[in-house]
Amino acid sequence: MVERIEEMKALLLKLKEETLKEINKSMKSSSEHPSGEPSGDIYDQASNERDRELGLLLSDREREKLRNINDALLRIEEGEYGICEECGCDIPLGRLKVMPFAHYCVKCKEDLERFQAQTKRFEEERTYGEIPMNEEDDM
Repeated sequence: MVERIEEMKALLLKLKEETLKEINKSMKSSSEHPSGEPSGDIYDQASNERDRELGLLLSDREREKLRNINDALLRIEEGEYGICEECGCDIPLGRLKVMPFAHYCVKCKEDLERFQAQTKRFEEERTYGEIPMNEEDDM
């Protein structure tokens, strides 16, 4: 068990280092692009804007990944790493190697995703059910 935790800690620290490098690279590339006057034609401007938005989206994902890694490292320190937050069972090593910051075992994660999908579908049905389909529905 201790070897398993040490192996996962090393993996998480390596992931953290790689993620920090990606964030730094992303920040460097966004600071290299001038943000002053637009240059080029409208297509160049649209392409530059799309690239900037993609960079922001990727850096948001990287920051979220870093938060998850730090959370997993904290759980290791607190002795709670590798334990499903829903059922309390051990999360299999194979799952942790694929998703080292997993909070749930596969079964509980599937149940949670199924519940979230049902909730989303219910909310969409409720929202769209309130929209009138034609002028007669308005009256």
